[in-house]
Amino acid sequence: MTKPFLAAAVAATLVLAGCGSGSSSSGGVRLRMIESLTSPERTKLIKSLLDDFEKANPGIEVELVSPPLDSADQKITQILQTKKDLDVLEVRDHTAKSFSNNGWLAELPTTEWPGWSDLTELAQKKAVEIGGKAYLIPYGFYERTLFYRTDWGMAQPPATWQELYEAGKKLTSGNRYGYSFRGGKGGADYAVQMISAYNGEALNPEKSFYLKDKRTIFSTPEAAQALDLYVKIFKEASPPDSVSWAYPEMVQGFTSGVTGMLIQDPEVIKTVQESGVTAWSTAPIPKGPSGYAFQPVGYAGWGATSFTKHPKEAVKLVQFLSEAKQSIAFAKGNSLIPISKQAQSDPQFSQGAWKAYLQAQQDPKQVITIRPVDYPGWSQFLVDSDRDVQSLITGKKTVAEVLKSWDAFWTDQAKKVS
Repeated sequence: MTKPFLAAAVAATLVLAGCGSGSSSSGGVRLRMIESLTSPERTKLIKSLLDDFEKANPGIEVELVSPPLDSADQKITQILQTKKDLDVLEVRDHTAKSFSNNGWLAELPTTEWPGWSDLTELAQKKAVEIGGKAYLIPYGFYERTLFYRTDWGMAQPPATWQELYEAGKKLTSGNRYGYSFRGGKGGADYAVQMISAYNGEALNPEKSFYLKDKRTIFSTPEAAQALDLYVKIFKEASPPDSVSWAYPEMVQGFTSGVTGMLIQDPEVIKTVQESGVTAWSTAPIPKGPSGYAFQPVGYAGWGATSFTKHPKEAVKLVQFLSEAKQSIAFAKGNSLIPISKQAQSDPQFSQGAWKAYLQAQQDPKQVITIRPVDYPGWSQFLVDSDRDVQSLITGKKTVAEVLKSWDAFWTDQAKKVS
């Protein structure tokens, strides 16, 4: 891979060092860094890592900007548009493409950086997902797993969606229900996950709403089977209130003892641990009839701006945060799947609730997919599909009607990007 950014870094630094807000009060280099997924505990952890960076690099100071979570990405975009006073930033999976397309992100070195070889295969792949160039180094991943109560009579966790339905029915009695269904915002994503699993190896993981023969995943008889079962899981194994449940409610349903199973990201591990629930475990997400499960991974990472006045130091900070010691500490503090190969021998990630994530990564039929976020209608589909799911589970639309609509939408989308 070429390294245009790093090649010019030293020269640019010599020319630009000391200009504007890039100089510290002590005459050294001052970097300005901004985070996106802001929270008090997370900010505190980042600051401790930046303190370590400053101790290891005398003459470099780092100012951390921590905007409110709800407006953080908007704030970052506004700063990037000015092309001023920003050196290192948090880049999310849904902002990476627009930031790079606008020329705001610098290309980072990969194989030339010694830490690159310590990154997991997934971390390396996601780093260069945009145009084959590393515009960020991921700091961790969000990937779903099945949480289940071990004291509710389940000898083994369900391995398939059909088994989840059957187990959920058995667990449902009185004020107890088998499954934390997500019928509110974000609920359609679970329907898509089931439809993907039922299409099996016919699905194209690189374009996950399409089959290898270029039809949509919503056009098949298997899609109808999946969506039929999806409705049955809601009606026969889930709380009636879950018709409107989103993330907080479905997690609370599990931690409060209302539901016996939940499918969610690793950040929920800490929530469950702190809830007082003691008899629980995790397992890889259920598979479809042909033995496949598909899911995208959520991620974010650290990048350097293309207009930084201190490119050498900005890259150095990104690399420092991405090295094993710092990245593992960050993953632990934020319940993330780590990027470092060294984490596989860390007890926190190789045992207990985290073990299911390693099991999934080692299973070739637990497949990571790429969402069609590049398609012009992606944002609209997120809104429309959630509304369709509401109509489906409340009986206002049929499985056939929903699938016909989704198939037509994504067939049209394919024409717009071809």
